[in-house]
Amino acid sequence: MRFSRFGVIVLVALTAMLGANCSFYNRIIARKNLVDGSKDYKERKFQEAEQLFRDAVTRDPSGSTVEGRTAQIFLARTLHSEYIGDRQHKEKAEQAIQEYKKALSFDKNDQSSYKAVASLLENLQRTDEWQAWVNERAKNDQILPQYRAEALVSLAAKQNTCANDITDTEQTKKTVTKDGKQVFQFVKPANDADYQQLKQCAEQGNNLIDQALALEPAEVKSSANLDVKPLTDQQLKDKLDLLRVFESARSYKASLLVQSMRLAEMEGRTADRDRLKTESDAAREDFLALSNKTKEIQNEIDARNAAKEAAANANANANSGSQTK
Repeated sequence: MRFSRFGVIVLVALTAMLGANCSFYNRIIARKNLVDGSKDYKERKFQEAEQLFRDAVTRDPSGSTVEGRTAQIFLARTLHSEYIGDRQHKEKAEQAIQEYKKALSFDKNDQSSYKAVASLLENLQRTDEWQAWVNERAKNDQILPQYRAEALVSLAAKQNTCANDITDTEQTKKTVTKDGKQVFQFVKPANDADYQQLKQCAEQGNNLIDQALALEPAEVKSSANLDVKPLTDQQLKDKLDLLRVFESARSYKASLLVQSMRLAEMEGRTADRDRLKTESDAAREDFLALSNKTKEIQNEIDARNAAKEAAANANANANSGSQTK
């Protein structure tokens, strides 16, 4: 049977209309599932919430709608919470990891999902996978610089701990008297394997933290001149999140220079030890300057929240008083 040209046009129009209606229907049901699932989640009915979020995800598995992307994140968080509630169910952790990764496929800069995967891998003691996951984040130039820097800081922190675990022991950290004062003197560990490990960790840690600091934007470098008062609440939050990344980076820079300084003393490189001591002191001053600014921002946020709470309480009291008259 042959279709007329008009019949074909009508068929195409009907198909498009039905498809649009189906999509609209799915979004409505997904929204309802998100609302109901969120209620169950707050009441810690995680299994019920999981099923509702799973249904919402199936209605938009490609994440083309806000509902689909939100459901994907909510499903991952629910599975994560189920695992935290009972760590024997490691399959829930694995499912959460996979669902977080799907959420990241929709938005590569979803820092919350990235951190959740890193946390789960670390909790499951899958060290090699954690290392690969964070390394990939650090090297991905499609990721915002501050998020790459945060990944690099995480890697550097591991190296700092590795070095400090060797230098901060009774075997390597001796108390001696110098110029009438008791001071610490650092000596090589008796085990050469520990010594080689220390050198490797200190070198890698400094290299990683330098990469992180290389990503520090101009607005962080000039943050000492920032006036926080005119900023909106959202601007304050965004600024605080940004500065804290590089506050941490500067802190670890100072710590890793200290590890290098200890190593130089162990090796009898006095000039290098003194130079590194000067550099670590300067790095600590840079850290403290940024730390003071983050405290200023946090104090402003706290003051605004306190003012809002006081206003809300005053309004509630006023309404209560008017109702009793």
